Amino acid sequence: MSTHNNHPYHLVDQSPWPLTGAIGAMMLTTGMVKWFHTFSNDLLILGVSVIILTMLQWWRDVAREGTYQGLHTYPVVIGLKWGMILFITSEVLFFVSFFWAYFHSSLSPTVELGSMWPPKGIIPFDPMSIPMLNTSILLSSGVTVTWAHHSLMESKYSQAMQGLFFTVLLGFYFTLLQAYEYIEAPFTIADSVYGSTFFMATGFHGIHVIIGTLFLLVCLLRHYSNHFSANHHFGFEAAAWYWHFVDVVWLFLYISIYWWGS
Repeated sequence: MSTHNNHPYHLVDQSPWPLTGAIGAMMLTTGMVKWFHTFSNDLLILGVSVIILTMLQWWRDVAREGTYQGLHTYPVVIGLKWGMILFITSEVLFFVSFFWAYFHSSLSPTVELGSMWPPKGIIPFDPMSIPMLNTSILLSSGVTVTWAHHSLMESKYSQAMQGLFFTVLLGFYFTLLQAYEYIEAPFTIADSVYGSTFFMATGFHGIHVIIGTLFLLVCLLRHYSNHFSANHHFGFEAAAWYWHFVDVVWLFLYISIYWWGS
């Protein structure tokens, strides 16, 4: 329990989770290198396990602070909101680098690429098949997460639960379809700059979809446990912001890489 009660700000207690998270990340990275070179994944699995256990216990502590201990006061929530805004801004710049690399190569393809885009020998995806289906799925999930958000603000908790459930379901569905698309891909990440930029951009977006789906799944479990109210639900609000960011990035990916780039 925190002893700092003479001000509205939250000074966090000492926690082991940053240390265990750093150790897990080091084990994950080292284990991945070991897996690539020796085909032994024991350290990789151990690192993933440490990270998952750290996440679960760290999230548990944050949920306790905000829900049961009352430490997420109004000034604290304002700080959390600005933190989330700055985090999403950094993510936007992260994806700008991928789009920059893609347009740098596609707007003026070099002789090595056959002076054409897609490069000679590359068979791109049909933008009207799985990519279009994935676009409709993400746009639908944006509608359902907005439905859940407005239902929560209006104290319609049953509808908020339904909206969250369908959003998580659509997120999992998107990931499955993208995995199938990768398995059936007629090119690889090693096939010229097209393969590199395609798989880097869409792959990192897929990772963000998985993270956002887990984010919303945790919110679904918290909402089931009555952690959110109409005026105190920033955990869910942050997840909704993140999910809308994922939606917008996918629209740019679809238009530029799948549709225009094909």
